[in-house]
Amino acid sequence: MKFETYHISSAIKRNLSNLEFKRPTDIQYKAIPSIMKGEDVLAIAQTGTGKTAAFAIPIIDKIHKIKSSKRSFGIKCIVMAPTRELASQIGNVFEELSKHTKVKAFAVYGGVEQDPQIKKLSKGIDILVATPGRMFDLISQGVISLKDIDTLILDEADQMLDLGFIDDIRAVKKKLFKRHQTLFFSATINKQIKKLAFSQVKSSAIRIQISPEDPVSKNVSHFVMFVEMDDKRFFLRRFINDNPQSKLIVFVRTRVRAERVAKALKRGNISSATLHGEKDQKDRTDVMNRFKQGKINILIATDVSARGIDIPDVQYVINYDLPEKSENYVHRVGRTGRGTNKGVAISYCSTEEKERLDAIQTFLSKKIETISVSKKDYTYTTSLSNEEESIQDLIKEQEAWEKSKKKKWKKK
Repeated sequence: MKFETYHISSAIKRNLSNLEFKRPTDIQYKAIPSIMKGEDVLAIAQTGTGKTAAFAIPIIDKIHKIKSSKRSFGIKCIVMAPTRELASQIGNVFEELSKHTKVKAFAVYGGVEQDPQIKKLSKGIDILVATPGRMFDLISQGVISLKDIDTLILDEADQMLDLGFIDDIRAVKKKLFKRHQTLFFSATINKQIKKLAFSQVKSSAIRIQISPEDPVSKNVSHFVMFVEMDDKRFFLRRFINDNPQSKLIVFVRTRVRAERVAKALKRGNISSATLHGEKDQKDRTDVMNRFKQGKINILIATDVSARGIDIPDVQYVINYDLPEKSENYVHRVGRTGRGTNKGVAISYCSTEEKERLDAIQTFLSKKIETISVSKKDYTYTTSLSNEEESIQDLIKEQEAWEKSKKKKWKKK
């Protein structure tokens, strides 16, 4: 079945064609008809399988068909997302798919000035994409009204519920005066979170689960290498030097680790950029734009960004540190192999991380293949560095960076 055969507006079909979306993915094929019927939906599908379009297409079509002009008379749909990057990404998808229609979509999130957002909202929009914090700020100021909402969507529902946003979700639902449709979308979900999700949808809700036996997309080949913690930087440098034109994301546990890895790469004459929660939103947006445009090919990120990076041409994901939560492994490796593209994910596992690796392997159904490194090759890789690094040098370097950050925050 092709999108051109769907009973959706010709404008949306044109947008899909321009984006080279010809056939629906499995999650789109199963979710779109139920959403168009007005049913509540709880959908679980792998990362990179087109979940955002699965709810954006029918919602845009519904609003477009009931409007007589481009003028907006109140927000009809709210999409809640856990992170700024994800909210921005979802907003971009809605904007692309609503071109040439009567529908206006807009994303609001913290870390940026409110005034431009308030100005845009005052002109009227139909679909609001938002992080909970900024949304409630604007509701309390009377800028956002929920009286016309008929659809509530939670993207990355597991993280929203796991991070304690359940009270925020309940608060929003209490403010919805009209009978409304609730849509939950996520790549992973555990039993406890699933129970919470079920409590927020109708008992007749449609439950869709795509490839539950393997949460990692079949487009992603994923491997593990056993590398000691202090040697990881050497293996990362070698990988980058062996793949100089490739676009890759390196995931680390903390923002301190992110900056440390970036400096280790710089000492090897390799340019990169970091993305983590300590950065200003302006800086985070700038880094993402440069990465999308190919001005930088190496992005070092923490898990705060794992769910908000939708860039189709990322060839590799490197798990420099294994994630604390097994679910985050799925979201990390899902940054590559998106859509119809193929991707590769490689994890560096140190001795102290083997327990984490076991937990991740238990969470997955498919074995993570091991890349064997001979003793000779291991020695060769660690000997490639021409630098004289000591633990004391690294500590001094990190202290200097921390000091500069404190000065920066004081100026603010």
